[in-house]
Amino acid sequence: MKVFISADIEGTAFTTYWEETEKDKGTYARAAEEMTREVCAAIEGALAAGADEILVNDAHDFGINLDPFRMPENVELIRGWSGSPMGMAEGIDESFDAAFFVGWHSPAGMCNNPLSHTMSGKPARVTLNGLPCSEFLLYSWACAMRGVPSVLLTGDRRLAELSQPLHPGLVTVAVKDGLGGLTRCKSPVWVEKTIKKAAEQALRQDLSKAKIELPRRFVFDITYKETKHAVKYSFYPGFKMISDDTIRLTTSDYMNVLRAAMFVL
Repeated sequence: MKVFISADIEGTAFTTYWEETEKDKGTYARAAEEMTREVCAAIEGALAAGADEILVNDAHDFGINLDPFRMPENVELIRGWSGSPMGMAEGIDESFDAAFFVGWHSPAGMCNNPLSHTMSGKPARVTLNGLPCSEFLLYSWACAMRGVPSVLLTGDRRLAELSQPLHPGLVTVAVKDGLGGLTRCKSPVWVEKTIKKAAEQALRQDLSKAKIELPRRFVFDITYKETKHAVKYSFYPGFKMISDDTIRLTTSDYMNVLRAAMFVL
């Protein structure tokens, strides 16, 4: 069994301030350690369920957060970025049986996680086919485009609630909740044990029933905090301004959405 894992940091057990997610800050080291621990817990659960090949994409910031020395011998690790439109799902292809997302966060405009955002700090709100567009939505649909079901998601409570309806086989672990600038965090010990158990559960289901069909048409709306960004990014091919602060792309090709996300978010 072949498993893909994409890892982020803002949805790990206790991250609350941006400084904890930035590698040149003093509080970053413990957050990166927890990110590594949570990924390792997901790996352990996958191995217990019979996975024999695992690819991990270190998908936060510069892509050099996870400790490579903690990866088991049958795990490969993607570090850094190639610039592919697959972005945080780079490495996924049709040969994988399932995808995990570990440490993910709510989308731009949500008040339950102080670190809620969609790709950058520029958007105030992003929707895809009318749904709040998290990074998980963007890249779990990228996995679906390759025929791979998304079966595990760990992160904040609101993201888990938003994402559950998107994938019939999705097992979620809510590691924290929040309001405004605060977080209410589960114990990292509990989080790691629960992720391991959830990962095993996610892979022991009938994975064929966890697959989804993507919509045939995509409407991608981005509302910016500053109107100058709406004007600037409306020139990206396919977009048009629909209000002073919002641009829209309509397409039948999901790769166009992923490609645009690299430039307009």
